[in-house]
Amino acid sequence: MSRILTLRDALNEAMIEEMRRDENVFLMGEEVAEYNGAYKVSKGMLDAFGPKRVVDTPIAELGFAGIGVGAAMNGLRPIVEFMTWNFAVLAFDQIVNNAAKTVSQSAGEFHCPIVFRGPSGAAGQLAQQHSQTFEAWLANTPGIKVISCIDPHDSKGLLKAAIRDEDPICIMESEIMYGHKGEVPEGEILVEIGKAAVRREGTDVTLVSFNKMVEVCKSAADELAKDGISAEIIDLRTIRPLDIDTIINSVKKTNRIVVVDESWPFAGVSSEVTYNVQKFAFDYLDAPVIRVNSADTSLPYAPTFVEEFLPSPAKIITAVKQVMYR
Repeated sequence: MSRILTLRDALNEAMIEEMRRDENVFLMGEEVAEYNGAYKVSKGMLDAFGPKRVVDTPIAELGFAGIGVGAAMNGLRPIVEFMTWNFAVLAFDQIVNNAAKTVSQSAGEFHCPIVFRGPSGAAGQLAQQHSQTFEAWLANTPGIKVISCIDPHDSKGLLKAAIRDEDPICIMESEIMYGHKGEVPEGEILVEIGKAAVRREGTDVTLVSFNKMVEVCKSAADELAKDGISAEIIDLRTIRPLDIDTIINSVKKTNRIVVVDESWPFAGVSSEVTYNVQKFAFDYLDAPVIRVNSADTSLPYAPTFVEEFLPSPAKIITAVKQVMYR
């Protein structure tokens, strides 16, 4: 039986189920215990599992990320919550130089089964140092899997799959989407890591995106439909490994593609998608690939500038009409 859950509650359910399933799973991070999580994702978990498995940490991302990596190397399965991935920059040494390289440095003898999770991307007027997207940063590192999804059903299934995975996984959430609702059936849910989802079937143009920009694409597609343009929407869900086949199969059908990515345009996820489309579907394209990214500058504070900075339905519609010129 399906229920309507928020993203917050779906993630909470995933962690509780996995901690009940495996006593080696534990959660640590700033305010995850006594405060029930900065965004209430860990609500009730301290009462359910106690302070040894739901651990409040000091404001020291490098330190508690290192504790998590060491615990994972010694047989435990930590979930490390960052209050925001902007703060996790301080922990990148542990993520990129230790967790990601455990398998390669040990010639496959040792693994590091750890999940790093927290919100990424812009969240209103939080200005330059608290509004960055990190999918491309982390996906650039071999040895790390990167998940970025806000659909409650899929996020629950992906988090459960990530906790069971043998290698480090970074899960990018969204601060402003924790209240986003969707159908989540009762019982076991596992979603395969590395597979995209077609959120809407279409025939005229492919829109590729991930995280909260998928919702922006849906809004644009609704408006495009009024003009008789049928847009297919692909939610990448996983950034690394990237599901190229689903994208290519869609482009072979629609012959046009617009890639929507909240991160900066230079060397981002949209660049990787664009490269693969021209490599594997060049003969099917009726127009050049167009990307819709955030502005190539740090995010300003003023709300009018925030609106101008981020991808929007209007910007996506303009891009689609550019690829529909013939």
